This record gives sequence, C-alpha cells and structure tokens, in this order.
Amino acid sequence: MENKTCLRIWAKSLRKTLDTDKISNAIVKKIRSLDIYRTAKNVMIFYPLQFEINLLPLLEDSKNFYLPKVDGENLLVCPFKIGERLVKSEFNVLEPLSIPVSSDIPEVVFVPALAVDKNNFRLGYGGGFYDRFLESSKAYSIVPVSEKLVVEKLPVDEFDIPVDCVITA
Repeated sequence: MENKTCLRIWAKSLRKTLDTDKISNAIVKKIRSLDIYRTAKNVMIFYPLQFEINLLPLLEDSKNFYLPKVDGENLLVCPFKIGERLVKSEFNVLEPLSIPVSSDIPEVVFVPALAVDKNNFRLGYGGGFYDRFLESSKAYSIVPVSEKLVVEKLPVDEFDIPVDCVITA
C-alpha cells in the first residue's frame, strides 16, 4: 500500500488534469438535491484552493453559511456571507474575519479532500485539522470530490475520522 505522502503527490498531480469547474458544478447540483442539505439551516463549506471543488455557488442558497478558520491546532467556525472580506492564512487559504461561533451550530459540514476511499476515509493535506474537528462535531460530514480521486482503500491512522458521505462527479 502506498503511503500518504505518495498518495498526496498522485492526487495533486491528477487534480491538475481535471475539469474542476465542470465537476464542481455537477457536485453543487447533486448537493442541492440532498435532503440533508435542503433541510439544513447552518452549513459550513470551505473556500477552494486551486484545483479544489468549488462550493461557493451554494452561498446563493437561503442558509446561514460558515467558513473554517485555523486557530492553532483547531478549526473555528466563522459566519460568512457573499461579499465579506477574507484574508489569506498561513496555509494560503482564504479565511473570514468574522467572530467564530460554536462548532455545534453547523448541521452539515463540507470537508475538502485530495482523495477518498470506499470506506469514506479521506486523504487531507496532512495537518489533521478536519479530523480533530470531525472527532467532536455532531454535523453531517460530506466530502465533495472527483470520482477519479476515489480509491479502493487509503492508509488509515488511528486519528483519521471517516466522513458520513462522499459526493462525486
């Protein structure tokens, strides 16, 4: 079995060859048809890095949206609306300036991933931020990812937390 470092290199390389806009649009359409999303009032998405699935069109929906913000080892849940200012974090991710709220507020949390496996384990960027967040979160967790980045089985460590659902296109 390949190690996570090799898998990250593979996933990042493959992602560059994909039509991320087309895949993102198809995934957003699928998300909008999910009962869990349609009934949720509070949803946390992520601001996409280059070649990541772009969920920003969801911000047009009638919901309260949140973006994550890194604080030490943890992810904070910060309210966000279209047009509000974002700043680049130390990881080059755009983050909100709003005051964090309780991590219990989001009912649905979208989690970025480089790849996922058929057991709903994800390959992240290696910081463990989302695993720590998901460990204590009651929210329904969803990874949006290209179907080309779904593998049979990823190497799993004791701290890796599977997500509730994977949406592909």
